[in-house]
Amino acid sequence: MSVLLVISGVCAVLAGLVHVYIWFLESIIWTSPRARKVFGVATETEADATRSLAFNQGFYNLFLAIGAILGVVLVLAGNTATGWTLVVFSTASMLGAAVILVGSGRKYVNSAFKQGTLPLIALLFALLGSSFPV
Repeated sequence: MSVLLVISGVCAVLAGLVHVYIWFLESIIWTSPRARKVFGVATETEADATRSLAFNQGFYNLFLAIGAILGVVLVLAGNTATGWTLVVFSTASMLGAAVILVGSGRKYVNSAFKQGTLPLIALLFALLGSSFPV
């Protein structure tokens, strides 16, 4: 496997871990001061009112994380076609969500940058690594 594809895989796993953390914030500790601070939810009452939405959204993040990490595991196990398909689909979905987040308002640019940088790097290096074997 080329160095470019290794970098892609590492970034995909790291992106997956970021999305597991987002799942934890949204689905497990949504009403905590820590999660409210991260997402800018002012009061526990507001957090309670949006708890079921956050819970659901958190699982979207978890499923994308599982796809990216499982894809890398499959690549390492020798099932490269299925593995890279999962990696590319999952990281492209993560990047797409970050782009949508930017479109939601300027106050989300920093969050979108954190959410989308690793998936973007994973996608770019997957493309370069599949196009230019080293």
